[in-house]
Amino acid sequence: MVTNGESTQAEAPAPAQAGPAADARWRTRHLPPLLAASAVVMIIAAAVGAALQGPVGALGAALGVAIATASFTVSTLVVAYADRMDPKLVMPFGMGVYVAKVSLLAGLLLVVAEGGWAGLKPLAWGVAAGVLGWATAQIWWIARVHVPASRRRWPGRTVPSRRAPE
Repeated sequence: MVTNGESTQAEAPAPAQAGPAADARWRTRHLPPLLAASAVVMIIAAAVGAALQGPVGALGAALGVAIATASFTVSTLVVAYADRMDPKLVMPFGMGVYVAKVSLLAGLLLVVAEGGWAGLKPLAWGVAAGVLGWATAQIWWIARVHVPASRRRWPGRTVPSRRAPE
């Protein structure tokens, strides 16, 4: 539209956002329930560690779960940040944080093993319990919360069948 020699464009209203972009927290929405599940696993691991090896076992097992939980949480936050900045950064950031975490964990375990700490085995079992607890909670969250919510947000969207054509 032209008025008085000036060009003005009528701006079209922005379309309503649908999908993940409409929810800025979708990348980290799973963290609170997974952190709660990890806290439960930490309490159980500490109790088992205490029963089997006393206070050192409790500390080692709880520390192991904390290490696994921190590892997954850092990965989630770094990948979410990278995805928010530019989705092409997800792979390099994800690989970078993975290499850094594994290197840090290996160094930590080497230092602890050299010191002969009695809580090393409970620590290792705690890491395993933390990984299993986190993975189980994430599978539950995806199956029970994320997928049903996605179906509510996009009711017409279907997943193609993998059956062979008839």
